[in-house]
Amino acid sequence: MAATAPTPEAAAGPFDYIVIGGGTAGLVVANRLTEDGSVRVLVVEAGSDHRTDPLILTPGLVAAVYGKEEYDWNLTSVPQPGLNNRYINQSRGKMLGGSSGLNFMMLLYPSKGIIDAWGSLGNSGWDYDSLAPYLQKFATVHSPPQPARDVLGLTYHDESLAEGDGPVHVSFSEGYGPSNKAWIDAFEEQGLKVDTDPRAGKALGGFQQPASIDPANKTRSYAATAYYDDAVAARPNLVVLTETVVSKVIFDTTAEGGGEAVATGVEIVTKGGEKKQVLASQEVILAAGALHSPQILELSGVGGRDLLRKHGIPVVVDNANVGEGLQDHAIVCQSFEVVDGVASADVLRDPDVLQALIGMYQAGGAGAGPLGQSNISVAYTPVVDGSGALSPDAAEALFVANAGTLDSPGRRAVASLLRTGAEPAHQYLLFPSQISIPDRPDSMATYLTPTRPENYLTVMAILNHPFSRGSVHAASADVAALPVWDPKYNSHALDLELLGRAVQFVERLVAPASPLGSLFKAGGKRVPDIVADGLDAAKEVVRQRQISVFHVSGSCAMLPRDKGGVVDDRLRVYGTRRLRVVDAAIFPLEPSGNIQSVVYAVAEKAADLIKQDRHT
Repeated sequence: MAATAPTPEAAAGPFDYIVIGGGTAGLVVANRLTEDGSVRVLVVEAGSDHRTDPLILTPGLVAAVYGKEEYDWNLTSVPQPGLNNRYINQSRGKMLGGSSGLNFMMLLYPSKGIIDAWGSLGNSGWDYDSLAPYLQKFATVHSPPQPARDVLGLTYHDESLAEGDGPVHVSFSEGYGPSNKAWIDAFEEQGLKVDTDPRAGKALGGFQQPASIDPANKTRSYAATAYYDDAVAARPNLVVLTETVVSKVIFDTTAEGGGEAVATGVEIVTKGGEKKQVLASQEVILAAGALHSPQILELSGVGGRDLLRKHGIPVVVDNANVGEGLQDHAIVCQSFEVVDGVASADVLRDPDVLQALIGMYQAGGAGAGPLGQSNISVAYTPVVDGSGALSPDAAEALFVANAGTLDSPGRRAVASLLRTGAEPAHQYLLFPSQISIPDRPDSMATYLTPTRPENYLTVMAILNHPFSRGSVHAASADVAALPVWDPKYNSHALDLELLGRAVQFVERLVAPASPLGSLFKAGGKRVPDIVADGLDAAKEVVRQRQISVFHVSGSCAMLPRDKGGVVDDRLRVYGTRRLRVVDAAIFPLEPSGNIQSVVYAVAEKAADLIKQDRHT
């Protein structure tokens, strides 16, 4: 059962700060600001409080929340020409804790190279060494249990890096098995052995990442339980209003702002449809995520003049960069039939098996069994193809051939990193079941629902640093209308070139003589039924089997305004005062790996920036 939501009357001011969005970033900032008892903060969240909901807390039941209105915004892209005009689903958390409440809990850390590139684009204080303390601050990292070490070795795991004592629990499973070991061995056979802890900012090869799971009870550890536990919720200076939508930011556009619009509060719409205004004496902090933060800016009059006029929204700040520059990790999913005896989550299609596992998990409250674990394995590689890692000359030739398309500082920075062979161009995942990809999925649950009778594992190839740039914009002046999301996958030629080569490399991983190939039936079924023995065939696999890995970012980029920026390096919205964005929308470049850790770290740093500016 969800906790009882505060009434709208609880939002009576005055407040020092109003946080729009009680998701991954919003709850971090609200928590840190209210550590000072003299600071009063209001959080406005469109979704509900599901902190006690077993569908959220049980790691293995995550698929049950996708597409359900009470949990998921469930957006769908416009048709994608680069993907045979398919529609792509985008699951976004609609609840306290946001998408940290419905992600797959994988906890990876960014490479040093890409975060240093953030700083090189004109963002003072945003190099890797500056962000690293915050990558530790948000989490308590638990040592791998002995069963994990017995199966996987984990000799690269560096205990000295686990120095944080933050509220998010990060742990390793006890249930890794032969598939996880075969995965790591397969990459080592390709000359890609991890010999440094990936959390240190550099790694290539197959490894086992931890997950945001509390090892004490095997429950999801996410922003709502970590940064808004009962003690924080009891703070008298923190008010969290759920099931309430912010329809716009309120601005004072008189001369007091010195030519800039001053954010003075927000207009909210309650569950019952009542509109009211709430004021903030210090700042309005936008933390609605990479798809909704730009929408709220546009509804407030901050965006491209032509779009705002089209929707009948008065222009407060003309900045066409709002909602542009959007990036996402593209993921190509190939499913392979396993030999008998190899564990596959496809067996959960049998309701009796699922009920037995639920009973095991609930027995004694200890979270036993597979439902309390996250056993996906991961790997990082440089640019690869069907022959393995590209030589320096071959990688250089690829980027030289596309030099004319490297038309921005961000694209040039990424190309410079990938040329070196030290930056992970690709991420690979070993997913424990089949993936179904119709032309127009109803929700992410469609991807995860088995449609074939055989049992499969899925090898996923991800483009870590996309060159394509998409967009997200308000569909109308009505906040209830979902924003229009167009990721423009493969609109930049290099993305298809890199993803096609990544798919070619999968053939090496699943070859019968490979440690991973031993898991799959000789002559068994594969989805799609295409052998990527040439680049053209591999590109067709991409067109048929690429979806989103749900890491959208960059739609309110932290860049100089004339270079596509929406916020400065203190996350303040250009053309305004007392308004910031603190979520993944500010990423100037997509980081390597799953972005959960970077969202937490950015929010932690944002809280410090806000505190510093309050006292200057």
